[in-house]
Amino acid sequence: MTDLELLVALVNSYAPEMDTARIERAYQVAAAAHKDQARASGEPYVTHPLATAKILADLYMDEDTIVAGLLHDVPEDTQVTLDELRAQFGDDVANLVDGVTKLSQLRYGRDQVEAESLRKMFLAMAEDIRVVLIKLADRLHNMRTLTSLKPDKQIRIARETLEIFAPLANRLGIYNIRRELEDLSLKYLEPEKFAEIEEQLSDDRDDRYSYIGQAIAQLRERLAQEGVVAEITGRPKHIYSIYKKMVAKRRDFEHIYDIRAIRCLVQDKSQCYLVLGIVHALWTPIPGEFDDYIAKPKENAYQSLHTAVIGPGGKALEVQIRTKEMHQIAEYGVAAHWRYKEPGGKRDPRLEEKINWLRQLQEWRAEVSSAREFVDALKTDVFKDQVYVFTPKGQIIEMASGATPIDFAYHIHTEVGNRCRGAKVNGKLVALETPLKTGDRVEILTAKKGGPSRDWLNPTLGLVHTARAREKIRQYFKKQEREVARIEGRALLEKELHRLGFGNKNLDEIAKQFNFKNIDELAEAIGYADISLQQIGVKLLDIEQSKTSPPRLRPAFPPGPSRGPSRRAKSVWKSAAWAIC
Repeated sequence: MTDLELLVALVNSYAPEMDTARIERAYQVAAAAHKDQARASGEPYVTHPLATAKILADLYMDEDTIVAGLLHDVPEDTQVTLDELRAQFGDDVANLVDGVTKLSQLRYGRDQVEAESLRKMFLAMAEDIRVVLIKLADRLHNMRTLTSLKPDKQIRIARETLEIFAPLANRLGIYNIRRELEDLSLKYLEPEKFAEIEEQLSDDRDDRYSYIGQAIAQLRERLAQEGVVAEITGRPKHIYSIYKKMVAKRRDFEHIYDIRAIRCLVQDKSQCYLVLGIVHALWTPIPGEFDDYIAKPKENAYQSLHTAVIGPGGKALEVQIRTKEMHQIAEYGVAAHWRYKEPGGKRDPRLEEKINWLRQLQEWRAEVSSAREFVDALKTDVFKDQVYVFTPKGQIIEMASGATPIDFAYHIHTEVGNRCRGAKVNGKLVALETPLKTGDRVEILTAKKGGPSRDWLNPTLGLVHTARAREKIRQYFKKQEREVARIEGRALLEKELHRLGFGNKNLDEIAKQFNFKNIDELAEAIGYADISLQQIGVKLLDIEQSKTSPPRLRPAFPPGPSRGPSRRAKSVWKSAAWAIC
């Protein structure tokens, strides 16, 4: 049986109503388009899109997704255009392929913060979540065939996979893909650690299988006594998970409790807790090793009870307990919408509610009866308040929806915002009030000197959207006002001191006498009329008098010559009609 026949057989097994002739036609188009291309391994290039489609079929995806998986590299790598695909396979397939092409053109940064922004951008740019699923399937097959590339490329791609694609699969709740992506990444990034764990798992494989079989038999017998019907299996080993626990908990291989693990699937939530009680009665629980992800699900909607016990023979054993519905979500995440059906093909509305996190559809609670309705409901709502744009150098900037080039400029740097005079978006000049969209590449045009316009703060003009930019603009004008107040206040003070005969005074010393750090702060206070020249003159006079007067006697002015105020100053201060200058 050929790979194409295997794909068709798999599709028929879960969706016999699917138009497999259309899938076969998509394969023929892909094979013809890629006929002169080969992979690094030497295999015909078409083996890659075919394998991608097979991974999507393993997720029980719909017909358009399978077809798009077969065609996802055609417009980017061959002479066949997107419009030709649209004419042959319809708008939905063409839009999926176009979305995958756009995601493929994103630049992957090495910074962890940028990696998180890129994961968000993947979801924000994908108007149809199936685009991301196709991209994950594409990356998974590339990781499976990474041995054909040079070591430096292997490391780069493995790092991208671990930082971008595996967390993305986790965000979507697709454990099957996430697990394999993480294990394959570790294989190339930490080959010695990977080989060590793999060898240790291999060395005790027979003993472990025998032990797990014994534990399953004991638990199944006890559950039967309690009248609980359950499906119990051993849990697949996840090498990367074991590696992370060894590093995080500083434990050796033998002290990782989920090396031996079983999974118990039951009918409903109440039975999960019933089984938990039975497990803890049967075997001694290990303190601190219990997690209730049913009462408090993970962000990606994962639900399960995890406990570790001292099982048969005194060896540590992990037990996971969940319902079958929880298991579907745990293994397939968002893809479970296409896999898990009620009789008659209707989507289970309870399952829809389980992963509403994906697009924060707080208002959407209606029953979804088709993949099309589901896709329409998912379109980028979770990121409706955010956009992700590029700097000219390709750095990703996350901003509020509605942000303009001026907002972007102030996000980059305050001075870039202050000197902003224009902007280019995707290489074209745009008005400064233009709202930015996810995927835009923004370049700010600046002047050498100058500052913002007060018009930027006018809400009716729509030039500034973010509070951050507005505050920086206000700070600019406050700073300008302070500078003016400082200059004017200092001039007034110097003039008055000279008039009163205190012209030789140290200005910073005067400022400190009034509890200001320096003359600039005092001058600013005078400019803003927070302190009057009268207050300053009176205090200075009082200080001078205290220096020249004999103890206990404080005449208004000492006899004879002194270093005190001038005769003119004395006459001014004697007058009750002294006015504030």
